Amino acid sequence: MATIEHCLYCFEALAAHLENRKAMTLSEVEKSFAEYTKTLDAAASSDDDETTIHGSLAKRLPALRRLAATSTSTSSSSSSSSSIGDSSSSLPLTTPSSTSSTTSLQPPSLLSSDAADTPATSICPTPPPPITASPLFVTWNTVTPRQGTNLRGCIGTFEAQPLSTGLSSYALTSALHDTRFSPVSARELPTLEVAVTLLTDFEDAADAMDWDLGTHGIRISFTYHGRRYGATYLPDVAVEQGWTKEETLVSLMRKAGWMGRKDKWAEVELKVVRYQGKRESLGYGEYKKWRDWVERGKGK
Repeated sequence: MATIEHCLYCFEALAAHLENRKAMTLSEVEKSFAEYTKTLDAAASSDDDETTIHGSLAKRLPALRRLAATSTSTSSSSSSSSSIGDSSSSLPLTTPSSTSSTTSLQPPSLLSSDAADTPATSICPTPPPPITASPLFVTWNTVTPRQGTNLRGCIGTFEAQPLSTGLSSYALTSALHDTRFSPVSARELPTLEVAVTLLTDFEDAADAMDWDLGTHGIRISFTYHGRRYGATYLPDVAVEQGWTKEETLVSLMRKAGWMGRKDKWAEVELKVVRYQGKRESLGYGEYKKWRDWVERGKGK
């Protein structure tokens, strides 16, 4: 599952690139974030006037406080725009093999029912190993009071990437090289929100309707009049847009470039791969608070 640290790392990669400085590594971000959340928890429990601002911040960031206890052990390990349902790469992406993306992302097996007689110290499930590689998408949105949330760039890959390099690479690619948009500029940073989605559980669907709204992202491929087409929507897109399955499929076919009659879509033979993915998102304001804390010398 994507984490706050992954989002911070994407912001760090983009901000450092635009500010022409060296970016922190993912491991440095994770270590710093663990210390940062401890200071938030300490501030939240203090009655000292000097910590009121920090205490308020901690209360506004339940996700940060929730991760504070587990950040050091698990932080190594779908994103979409709420106003534009096109939150995926427009570039052709390689379909993963059946084993390329999900093996390391599966949860630990549940204990059998007869474990109830086992001493409590021995029935605690072993935490899953940290996720170090995964298929992923990085989405950038602009968020403004007047225009709301709008897609600014989104590109990813269905091939497992080392998170230490893949997140920073796709953070820059989606911000600077999504051909649907101009490159993100430094002055835009304060308006940005980033969302990271790690993809899991790839399966060939039995037919075009063999997937669930709100659970699955889908990638379609098909041939029409001798030309091949393909496109994907991340798991959150259809629900956020209020689409039915049919509306989602037609929109995705249009996104791929299909110009046939809408009422004839079902006559096109679609190959559908369904997948799942949990996203995490973060606004620039919270990144900036953490980054300012780092620059004061407390996060290094």
